[in-house]
Amino acid sequence: MKFLRFTAPLLVLLMLGVFSCKQDNDPIVEESVAAKQFSAEVPLSWFQLVQDIDRYSPGYRPPAAARAFAYTGLAGYEAAVPGMPEYNSLGGHFAGLSLPQIEAGKQYHWPTAVNAAYHIMLQNFYPHIQANDLAKIADLNQSFEDKYAAQVEAEVFDRSKAFGEAVATAIFDWSKTDAAGHEAYLDPQPASYAPPSGDGLWQPSFPDFSAALFPYWGQVRPFAMSQADLVAKPPLAWSEDPNSQIYNQAKETQIWVDKIKAGQDEDAWWIAEFWSDDFFQQTFEPAMRQVAIANQIVDIEGLKLDRTVELYAKMGMALCDAGIAIWNSKYIYNYERPVHYIRRNFDPNWTSILSNTTVEGATPPFPAYPSGHSGFAGAGATVLTDVFGFNYHFTDNCHKDRTEFRGTPRSFNTFVEMANENAYSRIPLGVHFRMDCDEGLRLGYLAGERVLDLPWRK
Repeated sequence: MKFLRFTAPLLVLLMLGVFSCKQDNDPIVEESVAAKQFSAEVPLSWFQLVQDIDRYSPGYRPPAAARAFAYTGLAGYEAAVPGMPEYNSLGGHFAGLSLPQIEAGKQYHWPTAVNAAYHIMLQNFYPHIQANDLAKIADLNQSFEDKYAAQVEAEVFDRSKAFGEAVATAIFDWSKTDAAGHEAYLDPQPASYAPPSGDGLWQPSFPDFSAALFPYWGQVRPFAMSQADLVAKPPLAWSEDPNSQIYNQAKETQIWVDKIKAGQDEDAWWIAEFWSDDFFQQTFEPAMRQVAIANQIVDIEGLKLDRTVELYAKMGMALCDAGIAIWNSKYIYNYERPVHYIRRNFDPNWTSILSNTTVEGATPPFPAYPSGHSGFAGAGATVLTDVFGFNYHFTDNCHKDRTEFRGTPRSFNTFVEMANENAYSRIPLGVHFRMDCDEGLRLGYLAGERVLDLPWRK
């Protein structure tokens, strides 16, 4: 008993000594709070701001805007992925992309890192926009910096900010190596391009005869589609034979537009204008429409930080690849727009119903086949279905308060239903043949599937 009375305290002291030595000699591991514990306020706020400035950003019409969304989304994802243990970084997947690493055992605040990444990306992609929009970028960054600097230790805040900035810088530097895409927004209608001439081939179109938009975009680097994926199936053979398929599709476009003009199809007119998103400064462009839909659902569902940066990265890449495939194919096939076919064969005074305050009966300035709106719709629907499920009832409020066109909200039972309506709205608008929409949708769905096949999860 005496032995136990004397040895027990001695053993306790020895154990405390060993424990004390371990604390003194081993590095302290600081635990970071996982990204899934934070709200989506940072990515949602930034992409709501992009939604706002997209409308007024010169040169950032389809498909260039989608490319900016892709790199920006990737930067936000990579700035948070070290705090997302179920996910993989994609840094090792893309040739030529080298990303910084976090410091082992150090604490990070992921909202701060993501905010810093988005700030750098928007500064780099939108240096040419009007002063008030540049101020919005600076103000949003500062508001989050002020908020988080008051919530976390200065050392953690500084480390997190520096990591996010380093990730974004690395990704933007990688984007520069894509020569065909980098800064193409500065010259969207290059004078160097001369469209081929011949029967059924696209030429600058009535009524404004604008030069070709992004004729070299097929050379832009995709994220997930192969070179074979980037070429659409051949279009219908051009013919003016009344028994030909393209003749009948042109007639369908003419009849639908004429019914709307005669006030005989109010629903088709609503659908056509609801999805238009065609005019710079009137609305954002059609790739942004898919991001704007995502913004609404992120807000409704209260997504967390991890799922939201994943959503925006997937969405941006899918839209980007869809745009590359479609614009590549447009300038391979150079198929003329319905307006010229219809004016030659059916009605020399015929026009589309695509109009704004300055242009009546417009047609977008690039070949018809395949349809860009349709491709973006298919890509967006694929990603939204992946994140939110197939049977998702949704009301699109993108243009709810607009009065200069029909922006009254429309509701859908699935994202595929919404994508199909978006795609085929281009026929009653008068700017596409049905085949354009069919193939645009196929390429968009394919782009989405290829992006979803990337190694996102462990």
